[in-house]
Parts: sequence; C-alpha cells; structure tokens
Amino acid sequence: MRKILFAAILLAVVSGCYGVHKEDTGLKPRIVVLTDIGPAEVEPDDNESAVRLLAYADRFEIEALITTIGWNCDPYPPEWAEYLHRVVDAYEQDVPNLMKRSGQKAFLPGDQEQGSQKLGYWPSADYIRSRTVYGSPRAGIGVIGPDNDTPGSELIIRLADEDDDRPIWVCVWGGANTFSQAVWKVQQERSPEELKAFLRKFRLYTITDQDMVYGMRMNRAYSSHMWLRRDFSEDLMLIWDESAWLNQNALGRSDWESYATYIQGHGAMGGVYPHFLWGVEGDTPSFLHVMPNGLNDPDDPVQVGWGGQHEFGISPDRETFAWTNWQEPLKGISDRYEKRFYPDEFRDFAARMQWAAEGSGNHNPVVLIGRDGGIAPVVADAKAGQTISFDASRSWDPDGDGLRFEWWFQEFPGGHKAPALENSTSSKVSFRIPEDAEFSRIDLVCEVHDDGPFNLPAYRRIIINVR
Repeated sequence: MRKILFAAILLAVVSGCYGVHKEDTGLKPRIVVLTDIGPAEVEPDDNESAVRLLAYADRFEIEALITTIGWNCDPYPPEWAEYLHRVVDAYEQDVPNLMKRSGQKAFLPGDQEQGSQKLGYWPSADYIRSRTVYGSPRAGIGVIGPDNDTPGSELIIRLADEDDDRPIWVCVWGGANTFSQAVWKVQQERSPEELKAFLRKFRLYTITDQDMVYGMRMNRAYSSHMWLRRDFSEDLMLIWDESAWLNQNALGRSDWESYATYIQGHGAMGGVYPHFLWGVEGDTPSFLHVMPNGLNDPDDPVQVGWGGQHEFGISPDRETFAWTNWQEPLKGISDRYEKRFYPDEFRDFAARMQWAAEGSGNHNPVVLIGRDGGIAPVVADAKAGQTISFDASRSWDPDGDGLRFEWWFQEFPGGHKAPALENSTSSKVSFRIPEDAEFSRIDLVCEVHDDGPFNLPAYRRIIINVR
C-alpha cells in the first residue's frame, strides 16, 4: 500500500508546470462512523462529536452511523443508541437553516439520495436514519466469528460491494470490532484476491485502541485491532492516532467557555450538546482528518491536516505496524500543528452552529492557485537551484470579505531546512530551491482567512517534487 501510494504521488507530477495531484470529483468523501455513544454522564464526547459531524453533513457522505462497544461499555447497551437518534432528531430541526448556507431548496428523491452525493449537499434526516444501525455489542478478538454478525457488519460489506471507486473512511470512536467482523466474514466466504480488494476499499482512523474496557487498555492482544494490523497491514490503511485526540480533549476542556458561548444552545443540535466529563470531542479528529478543506489529502497521512500528521512505523503495541504519531519527533511536530489548527477548527464549527440557529452567517473563502479553485493538492515539478512562484491572487470570498494570506512549509521528521519565502503574507509567493538541495519533496500550504465573523479559514496544499 505504501509503495503504491508514493508511486501515485510521483506519477501525478506535471513536468515543467503545476497540475492537480488527484482529480477533484466534486463528490463528498465516504465515511462510516463506529460510535460508543451513550448517556451524557457516561459518554458525552461521542454526543459532542456527533453534533459536530452533522454540522458538516454537507461535507461528508455519511454511509453509516454504527453503535458499538468502547472503553465504557462491554457489552454495549442497545438503549444507548437513543442518544444517537436524539442528535439526528435535532439535525432534522436545524437542517432547513443549514441548507440556506449553500442555497439548497429541497432534498433529493430517496433513491438519488442513496447514491453519490456532491459536496455542499445537505442530506435529509431520513437518509441518516436509514444509515443508523447496531454493531457489535461485545469487545475483543475473542468474539469475532459466526455469532458476531450484526446489521453494522453486514452494511459495511454491502458498502464495499457498491460500484463506487471512492475509498470508505471508517472513523472509529470506540472499538473497530464491527469492522473486524466484516473482514472476518469476507475472509471466510471469498477468495484471497477478493479479500484484498475488500480491504483496499477501506481506510481506518482509530482514536487510540478501544476494543476493550478501559481497565484493559494496555492488553493490546485482546483487541481485534491488533489482528487487523498484524494480518492485513499490506492491504488495509490503518491510522492509529495517539496525538490529535489527546489535544482535542485538552484544548476543548481549557477552552470550554467558548463551547458554552458559541455551541451549546445554538439551534436544536446545540441544545443536545452536553457538558464535558473528562475532555471535549476526543473522537472528532477521526473525521477532521478526512475534512475536504484543501489542507491535506487523507490518503497520504504524511500530509498534516486537522486530524494530525502520521508516519508508517511500529505501533504502540511494539509488535504491529500502522500509520501513527505516538513517537518523537513526529508526536511533537503533530502536537504543534494540532494546537495551531485548533482555533480555526473551533471557529469554523461555531460559524456553522450560527447557521443552524439563525439560517445566516459567514462562508469560508475560496483559495485559487492560478485559476485552479479545487481542493486536491497541486503538484509542481522543479529543479534544484530554480526559483519557483505561486499566485493565489484570484482567491475570493463569497461574502465579499477581505482576505489575509499566509504561506508556510510543512515540517517533516528528519526534514530539511525550508527555503526562505519571499512575501509569505501576500497573495503571491516565491522562493529559491537551494543548489545543493538534499530533499526531493517540499510541501507548501497557502492558508487564507477572511475578515468576516469568526475569521473563517481555507487552505490549498502544493507538493513540489525536486529533481
């Protein structure tokens, strides 16, 4: 998988100019959520993350919301699923206001809504309810087998079998037992080649490893996650985050007054957004990594995004391999970026909750590199010693707000010293690649904020391959 990924990056280079690294289809990314949502006095952070997710329902094709086990529940009490339905019910009240953000007048007919959804489309609450099912109520590798099939694991298999080339991101807020069961069943019923094809449809972003009760959290061998990492690492992209979720919890807790002011009580969804217990929205980074905002391509986890930065290597169990960020120096680098992006993440969410409550508000600016206004990374080909320039002066704001620019190079572990940027706060930037450059890739980000309410952000990544 890693070789394929990096080869794809190199093949995307457009010699002598810059072009799009990955086709902008205009479609939402596909996501599945595995959540151990429950009462606010037990599991408030999943309730909080569910509210934020549905405030961005125009940015994600929500293929499934599946209730499953986690640190606080083995077995998962089926009545806890009611808390997920409460958030969906609140979304149903708020979505008429949210639709005004993109000028949407109506929902698609049911059969069309079940198909591919374009970015900017707000789905109906009925669509989301049709995708809300039960998953595995028990934890651990020991329950995987013929008695562990659930509506959630069966739905995951059906999603993989659909005629759709887009990857399916599984955002794991609790344990991934339901997904593991789907893998096990496909392994029993299909050929090795068909199993590989199934696995390559998916990417997992797990918030630590919660396929067990909290008191067992260091018993990695108990978890079905270890089985996934050990047996399928060549075909299944699995991100094991041990940085972004910790920062999200801590930063949200220290900034709680902002949540109380701008999130709680704003619209019906704000009405079901609970007070924190130990941290705030610890599961949110799982879908922030997939956020289609121009900052990162989630299929390339070395690109830092709102869900952190990752590299492929030994996982915290010290036995299996995954994309992760638990070791220095990457943990420190990812930590710094997560703290940098947190204000933007929060203000962006707060602006959407204003739309939910009032049906009006601010829009994000749009970044254009040259005339390209997409969100996929731009790829450039350059030589050592060459001076290279990029122009974002055609960037614009839907509300006519003024724009503020900042260009910066992404930091990588063991990386090189970045070239000096000229005019890094203007709409155009240039820099010279050193003659003796020892690096083969530079990642430059154009970050833009408007001067409207909440100073909303937009981004565009440029990947420069150095010859």
